[in-house]
Amino acid sequence: MIRPATPFAVLTSCLCLSAFIVPVSVQAQSKSKITLIIDGFTNKNGQACVSVFASNKGFPSNGNDAIQKRCVNITEIPVVMTFDNLQPGSYAVAVLHDANRDNMANRNGLGIPTEGFGFSQNPAILTGPPKFNDAAVVVAGDNTNINIKLKYLLRN
Repeated sequence: MIRPATPFAVLTSCLCLSAFIVPVSVQAQSKSKITLIIDGFTNKNGQACVSVFASNKGFPSNGNDAIQKRCVNITEIPVVMTFDNLQPGSYAVAVLHDANRDNMANRNGLGIPTEGFGFSQNPAILTGPPKFNDAAVVVAGDNTNINIKLKYLLRN
């Protein structure tokens, strides 16, 4: 003989089901974007190349490890670029003023960069590139603005 469910049994079943439904809806987070404002270019020659990293792997020089990367012609200064579809979290950005459009960070015979470069958080550059944590920015919400000022170690 099948007994009708008691109100307590129905409530318990609903609560158990909601334990499985609620976490799924909590996990659906909205995507974020970064808007970069890149300034300090010495001229409008070439392109601005940007790599966005989600970890220290490859940062800052191995663009193949970047989660997003893109180059744009320099038509206006400052250069404004947007990177969409990012999960909330920490990111570091590396920028190169590729003045001769060879898609490389050119250096002189001593290894000193001959083109402009910059990083999120604008860390001091003393003896080499910054670590990921020195350039990391927390990205949360709909949009995070990041201002990057390029540095030139050698003037042409």
